[in-house]
This record gives sequence, structure tokens and C-alpha cells, in this order.
Amino acid sequence: MKFEVEQISTETVKPSSPTPHHLRHYQLSFLDQLCPNTYNPLVFYYHLKDNDDITEISNKIKTSLSEVLTLYYPLAGRVVSDRFVDCNDEGVSYSVARVTTPSRLSDALKNPNPNEICKLLPFELFPITEFALGVQLNIFGCGGIAIALCITHKLADALSCIMFAKIWVTLARGEADRVPRPEFSASTLFPPKVEPLYDVTAGASKEIITKRFVFEASKIKDIRLEHQSNDVQKSPSRIESLSAFIWNRYVAAIKDELLEETEKGYTLIHAANIRTRLEPQLPEHSFGNISRVGVVVLKTGEEYGYEVTKLIREGIRKLDVEYLEKVKKGEDEFLDLIMSYSRGITERGGQSISLCFSSLCRFPIYDTDFGWGKPIWVSSANLCFTNFVAFMDSKSGDGIEAYIALKKEHMTKLEADKDFLRVVSSVGAI
Repeated sequence: MKFEVEQISTETVKPSSPTPHHLRHYQLSFLDQLCPNTYNPLVFYYHLKDNDDITEISNKIKTSLSEVLTLYYPLAGRVVSDRFVDCNDEGVSYSVARVTTPSRLSDALKNPNPNEICKLLPFELFPITEFALGVQLNIFGCGGIAIALCITHKLADALSCIMFAKIWVTLARGEADRVPRPEFSASTLFPPKVEPLYDVTAGASKEIITKRFVFEASKIKDIRLEHQSNDVQKSPSRIESLSAFIWNRYVAAIKDELLEETEKGYTLIHAANIRTRLEPQLPEHSFGNISRVGVVVLKTGEEYGYEVTKLIREGIRKLDVEYLEKVKKGEDEFLDLIMSYSRGITERGGQSISLCFSSLCRFPIYDTDFGWGKPIWVSSANLCFTNFVAFMDSKSGDGIEAYIALKKEHMTKLEADKDFLRVVSSVGAI
């Protein structure tokens, strides 16, 4: 369904208390420098009661946003030269918009389209604006709202965004005594480099197609069974199994484009939170880009089932203390492997085939209760990079939604794959 959204107002919200002078310079970490200048989007959808007042809701959002910015002071500053944040309290963007079509939130959630969801966001996902954070309150005509936020990936990974939202709503409920203070130790652990090695933003594109597919619990169970080995006691996880399945269906879908006599490189990349992999471990409210990627290099691209899930698990297991100690020194052997391997294939006239996966599953995205109830749905929006898959829990908690971004022609082929269609649906959000 097409969305029509009219912006009513826009203003700047500043921290409720000034940032102390000794905190005015927030240094980006080496891992922050490696992240793209794009926004991470999250949209929270709520039903309202008949007696809920929109003006009061908007004021509550603004007041609590101002309060949480005193804790997350870098978000109210301005990024300078991809090296540091001037924490000058200039504030974040807050806008209010009216959704004229569809007028009912329930209609918007029947078969949500990531491209249309982007109309609920305060900004385009790239290029980024001067703001590190933007919030937009979207008002549906018949008893519903959607609160959308965009946080620059240059400062925050997915878990940082989610923990920001969780602490924000806790303050909104008047429970300040339950709020943990975010930790800002990333640049100490991972000191920045004078010049970043790679410009990953260059790969961002608006010419790709993002679609949302739902894997229901029963289908996930079947896929896990298909990817299980009789010789191994521990079954593959839901994410390992779905990643392997999507990889296999993607390779099968584009097989007619693979030239028989041409060298081919196959890589499967999986992002992982490293807070609990460090020694000592970091708490979940540690802010920044504190994640790395496990890399799988496949020999033929035709590896299947348990063979692929085993390689995914091994790739993530290699994100160990020894590897992370090297990252602290500014050495990322797996990122170097990805870049050099694919570049070498391309320079020799070969074909590089890859998929990158990220998962927000098991993160507390449905705990975002401002005081008018938990969200009935939480969504992402379009993805900025092709050949990218993002997993999120469904509202029920036992299903998984996959946001898949591909070139238009590859998406058409994937959607025509019978084995893929057999297990996915694009059903409504609730």
C-alpha cells in the first residue's frame, strides 16, 4: 500500500542539561570509522486509546528526548571529519507528520512495504544531514501512531540504537532510577586511525530493492531440520539456518548469470555483537559500533545445508579474544580478507558473489513502552546496501522477518524461486 505523509512541524530538541566541558570532545573509534555515513532506521507502531491526547504524547516524546540526550550527549552534537563529535548540544531533529493514506494504522500493517515505510522517517537514509539523530511522530487518522528514529551508523550499531530507545522510554515513564548510564569506552578500546582504510559509504545505493519476507515458526523449524547433521548434537540456530537457506536460494536464483569458465569468489558475511566476546565483557548499554563480521569463503557456492551452517558458526567463533586484541591495534584481518579477496577476483576478470547478514533477533525491540503500551510492531525500512539481509523478530517472538536488499533483477529471480516461496510469506505485521 502506498503511504502519503504530510509533515506538520519540525523543530530542534536540545539536551535538558548542558554537556560538561570535559565531555565536549567525543572521539570516534576505529570501528566507528569503518562504518558508513548512513542512518539506521527503527519504527515503533502503537495503537492509542480514545482518550489519548496527541498533543500530550508529542510533548512527552519531546521532554523525554531532551532528558535522554543528557545521557547520550554525542547524539546532540555534530560529527566532524569522521574523526570526532563536537558535543555542542546543538540538538536533534524532531518532526510531527500526519499520515493521510492509509488513515488507519491497521491498514498500514496489512502488507507493509519497506520503501513506503521510508516515508515515515525523519530523513532519507543517506546522504546524512547535520543531525546524528532524528525522530518523527507520525499520526494516523484513526487511533494510531508510528514513532520513527534515525541514528547515524557512524556513531551507533544496531544494539546501541535499541538500547538508546529502551533507556529513552524508561525516562518517559518516569523511571529514571532504573536507567543505566551508557558507557562510552569504544575509542579507548579501539583507538581511531588518522585516515580510515576503506570508504564503505561508497557502496550505498538508492537503486536497490528491499523487500520484507516472513518466516513463520513452523517453517523455521523445517529449515533447521533440513540444515541439521545427524553426527552433531547441537542443532544450527534459527539465524544460521535461515542465512544458509537464503544464501542457497540466492545463488540458485542468479545461477544463469554465472559464467562457466570465469573465476568466481563466494563470500558469506555475518555481523556479530562483540561486547560479550571481549575480556572483560562490555555491558549491553556500551555505546558505539562494537561489532565485527565473521567471514565464510566458499569454494564452489554450491555448498548446502549443514555444511554452510557449520562454516557460518566457525566464522563467528573466530571473533575471539586473540582476533579482537589485533582489532584493538587497528588490524582487522577479516575485513582485509573480504576487501582483498573480492578485489582480486574482480581485477582478474572474475565474478564476486556475496551476501551480508545482520540480526536484531533476541534484542529487546518490543520493550519500548513510553507509557501508552508496548508497540504492536517494530520495523526497519529500506536497506542502503545491496546483497544485504537483516533479520528481526516478529511480534509473536517465534517468527522472523527478513529484510532482503538486492538488485531489482536479482529480487525478481529470487521471488520466482519455488523453494524460496515455499517457506516465506509477506503477511501483515500483526
